[in-house]
Amino acid sequence: MMYKTLLILSLLPILACQRLEDVGRAPDFTAIESGNEFFAMTSAPMPETGAAPRGMGEASLWSGGRGSLLGDRRAGQRGDILTVVIEIDEKAEISNSTGRSRSGSDTMGIPSLLGIPQRINESLPEGASMDDAYDTKSSSSYKGNGSVSRKEKLTLRVAATIIERLPNGVLRIQGSQEVRVNFEVRELIVTGFVRPEDISRQNEITYDKIAGARISYGGRGQISDVQQPRYGQQVADILLPF
Repeated sequence: MMYKTLLILSLLPILACQRLEDVGRAPDFTAIESGNEFFAMTSAPMPETGAAPRGMGEASLWSGGRGSLLGDRRAGQRGDILTVVIEIDEKAEISNSTGRSRSGSDTMGIPSLLGIPQRINESLPEGASMDDAYDTKSSSSYKGNGSVSRKEKLTLRVAATIIERLPNGVLRIQGSQEVRVNFEVRELIVTGFVRPEDISRQNEITYDKIAGARISYGGRGQISDVQQPRYGQQVADILLPF
């Protein structure tokens, strides 16, 4: 534990210097070339089958190819782009209450038993008697109430790229979007797995059809920085036992 504390304290000056470099400067965008989307679009996938000889039918206006007038232009291969529609409007309300009460009493005495209690009373201290050997009373009560009220609404659209086509035909997608307003960058990241048949004719898919969906919407910049506690406070919250 002590080594971790020393490591954190040694990293604080480095983190502070990095923040001083951003003073008066808007946050930078993430490089597009460093993401999986750029790699998927620039690298050629391995062909599933050998190239078939081209026939004269592919030159027809009414062929079923993707480049024809009536062709299916939905995303289906690595590097293709589709639109993810995120429309979250959820509301949940939960309330419960519990109550419990209990009371009990117990009394026991031996006023007479062949004259034995009287003989014992003579040897007891003044005020003590076997007539009321013991008398106990107990009571307890408990009452609890709890409620949860949550409401979320989010409407977003983002272009995602197919970065992998799994052996079973499922598509792995990833999309990112960054918007900078003044000195604040809003980031949107979407990843997950989709079925090709769930993609609409408009080349769109809703978030509820994405398996293993990971949707992140946040920001970085001056506003987000002010809302975060200082590094010293974060370390103190972790280390202090109270």
